Amino acid sequence: MGKKPDPEMIDDENPEWTEETFATARPAREVLSELFGPERTEAFFAANKRGRPPVETPKQPIHIRLSGEVLSRFRATGPGWQTRIDKALQAWLQEHDPARL
Repeated sequence: MGKKPDPEMIDDENPEWTEETFATARPAREVLSELFGPERTEAFFAANKRGRPPVETPKQPIHIRLSGEVLSRFRATGPGWQTRIDKALQAWLQEHDPARL
C-alpha cells in the first residue's frame, strides 16, 4: 500500500506530472513564441546561450615534446604557463621564418 501524501505538501496550482502530462508537453521555445512572439523569443535564447563565446581563431590542442629546462621554467611561472609559451612562440615568429631553419 502506498504512502499517503502529506496534505501540507500538496500543491493544487502545480500538480505532479503524469504520463499524459509529459506526452502533451511542448518545448519552451514553442510556448514562449506564442506568448511573446518569435523575435523576442529568439532574442532571449540567443542572449542566454551557455558556455564560452566562440572565438574567430580558436586554439588547437596538440601534443608537443619540450625540453625539461623549457618546461620547468615556464611551469615555474605559475598558472597560464601554456599561454605564455604560445605568446613566446608568437613573438619568435615575428622575427623568424620557420621554413628557414
